[in-house]
Amino acid sequence: MSDDAGQMLMVYDDPSDQRSLSLDDTSSTEESPDETRLSLESTNDVVPYIGQRFPTHDAAYEYYSEFAKSCGFSIRRHRTEGKDGVGKGLTRRYFVCHRAGNTPIKASNENKPQRNRKSSRCGCQAYMRISKVTELGAPEWRVTGFANNHNHELLEPNQVRFLPAYRTISETDKSRILMFAKTGISVQQMMRLMELEKCVEPGYLPFTEKDVRNLLQSIRKLDPEDESVDLLRMCRNIKEKDPNFRYEYTLDSNNRLENIAWSYASSIQAYEIFGDAVVFDTTHRLTALDMPLGIWVGVNNYGVPCFFGCTLLREENLRSFSWALKAFLAFMDGKAPQTILTDQNMCLKEAIAMEMPVTKHALCIWMIVVKFPSWFNAVLGERYNEWKAEFYRLYNLESIEDFEMGWRDMVNSFGLHTNRHIANLFALRMQWALPYLRSNFFAGMTTTGHSKAINAFIQRFLGAQTRLAHFVEQVAVAVDFKDQAAEQQTMQQNLQNICLKTGAPMESHAASVLTPFAFSKLQEQLVLAAHYASFPFEDGFLVRHHTKLEGGRKVYWAPQEGIISCSCHQFEFSGILCRHTLRVLSTGNCFQIPERYLPLRWRKISTHSVKLLQSSPSDHAERIQFLQSMVSSLIAESVKSKERLDLATEQVSYLLSRIRQQPVSTQGLRDISPLHRNL
Repeated sequence: MSDDAGQMLMVYDDPSDQRSLSLDDTSSTEESPDETRLSLESTNDVVPYIGQRFPTHDAAYEYYSEFAKSCGFSIRRHRTEGKDGVGKGLTRRYFVCHRAGNTPIKASNENKPQRNRKSSRCGCQAYMRISKVTELGAPEWRVTGFANNHNHELLEPNQVRFLPAYRTISETDKSRILMFAKTGISVQQMMRLMELEKCVEPGYLPFTEKDVRNLLQSIRKLDPEDESVDLLRMCRNIKEKDPNFRYEYTLDSNNRLENIAWSYASSIQAYEIFGDAVVFDTTHRLTALDMPLGIWVGVNNYGVPCFFGCTLLREENLRSFSWALKAFLAFMDGKAPQTILTDQNMCLKEAIAMEMPVTKHALCIWMIVVKFPSWFNAVLGERYNEWKAEFYRLYNLESIEDFEMGWRDMVNSFGLHTNRHIANLFALRMQWALPYLRSNFFAGMTTTGHSKAINAFIQRFLGAQTRLAHFVEQVAVAVDFKDQAAEQQTMQQNLQNICLKTGAPMESHAASVLTPFAFSKLQEQLVLAAHYASFPFEDGFLVRHHTKLEGGRKVYWAPQEGIISCSCHQFEFSGILCRHTLRVLSTGNCFQIPERYLPLRWRKISTHSVKLLQSSPSDHAERIQFLQSMVSSLIAESVKSKERLDLATEQVSYLLSRIRQQPVSTQGLRDISPLHRNL
C-alpha cells in the first residue's frame, strides 16, 4: 500500500476478516484488467471495471450485489479505510464474496454446548474496492480494485436465490404473513397462499419457510410483562365492542398476569345447548409466555366440534385449575357439564371434584393412547400392534365382567404382570374404559373420529402463534372459521337426500326431527334391530340376536309413562336409542319414537331457535314471531312434493291435537293479545 494509505484507519465490518483475508493494491485489476475482463465475458456482459463511478457507496454495493447474483454468489461489506478526520484524503471501502475469510475461532466453554455448524467461508479472494474522490466539490466513488477469481464453485440461478443475502421479506409480505398467522394456518400453507397470490411457481418466493418461521419467532421474543399488558388491553377492547364477550384474570403480588380465561358470545350461546359433554384439553402450552393452555371444547348437533372457552395459567396446580373451572362456570352462568373429559392430571382431578361435584369426570382415551408407543413399543416389540388391537377390543366392550376377565387374559398373554403402566391403567379403568362409563353421556366424543376433529381444531390456533396480545383475536378468528365450516357442513348434510332403509314409520319420523348426523346413527340401529328377537321377560323384554340362544339385553318399557330403557345404556351414553329398544318399540306397534328420546341437542334446530324457545314468558311476542317464521318455512318446504305435504299434514295434525290438550292461562292471553291486535 502507498504511504498515504498506510496512515489510514481500517475498520472491519466482520472482525474475523482481519486475520483471514488480505486485500491490497497488489490484487487489484489495476495491474491486470484484461485478465479479469476475460474471465467474466462468459458470465456477464456488464461487469465492474476500474474507474467505474457511483454517486454513493450504497449505489456501488447494490450494483456489485446484482452482478454477484447473476454470477452465482453473494457479497458482504468487508472493511473501510480512511484518514483521521472528515474529508481528509482518500476513503476506501471493500466488498467481498460471501465466502471470503475463514471460520473465526471461538473460545471454548465447557459449561455451554457448542454448535458444530459447518462454515461456508473458504478464503475466497474475490472482491471490489471503491475509493472516494472529490473533484470540483462533488464527491463520488470510483472502482479502484476488482477481482472475480473464486476458489469455489458458483451457484446456478435457481440456487443462488437461496443465499441469505437475496432472501428478503418486504414490509407488505410481513403484514400478509402476520395476518395469516392470526388465522392459525401453518407456515407451509402461508407459503402456498402467497405463491398463488404472486403467481409464482412453488419454491420461487424471495424467502423460504425458515425465514417466515424466524420472523414469527422474532415477534414472539418480547417482554412477557409487556405482552401481558397488551393481552389485557386486547380483552378490554373486545369487551367494549362486544358486551357479551367474557373474561376473568388474576394478578400476582408483583402485579403481573397470573391467570386469564375468556369466552366469546357465540361460545356461550353454543354451550347452552351443547354443554352437556365437554373436553377440557390442558396438554398444550402457549410458546409466547411458556404458559399452560386449557381449551374447553364440545360437539354440536351436526357432529362438529364447537369451542366453549380458553384459559392461560401460570402454574399447573390445584389452585390454578380450581380458579379456571370457577371462571368457566361463571361464564356459563353456573351451568356445569354432565360429563368432562381431561388428560390424566391429579391436580385437575381434585379441582373438578371440588368445583364440579356432580359432573362425571373421565379421561380422554386419545390422550392415553398417544403415550402407548413410548410406554409399550420397546416392551412388546413385534407384538405391539397385536396388543394394541386387543386393548381397543377390551376398551369397547359393554360388560364390566367381560372387560375385567379379558384384561387378566391380556396381561397373561403378553406377560405384562409387572408393567407399571398396565397396573396404572387398570387402577384408573373406571375413568377411561367404556364398560364403566356407558351410563354417562359423552356425545360420541370417545370415538377416534371426534378426537381427530377436536385436535385439528385446536391446532388451528396453535400452529402459527404470533404475539400473545393477538392470541385472543387469533382464537376468535379460528372459532369464526370453525363456525363457518360448521354452517357449510350443516348445509351439505341438509342438502343430502336422506335414504330411508327400513320403511318403518319410526325411521321417517326420526328423519324429520334429527339432524342428518344424528339420524344416520339412529338409522344404523334401526337396520340392526331387524336382526333381533324380543321375548317378554319378568317386567320387561329380553332382546337378543336371532342367531343366539342365550344372553341378550334386558329392556324395560312403560308405554303409559313413555319410558323405555336398556341394560346396554346406549341412549344414556350417546343420546341415540339402541337396536334393543327399537326392536321392542317396533314389536309394541309404536310408530313414532317418544319425544324424550329425540334429544334437543340432536335435533334440526339452530342455537338461535333454542334460545328463543328457552326464553322467559315475558318474551311471548318474540317467540310468536319466531313461530310464525317457522310455519312459513314449513309451508314453503312442504309444497315441494306430495310426500313432504303428506308428512307435514300428518305431523301438524298430531301436534295440534297435543296443543289443544294443554291448559290455557289468562296471563298467556294477556301477553299474546296485544301482538294479535298489531297483526
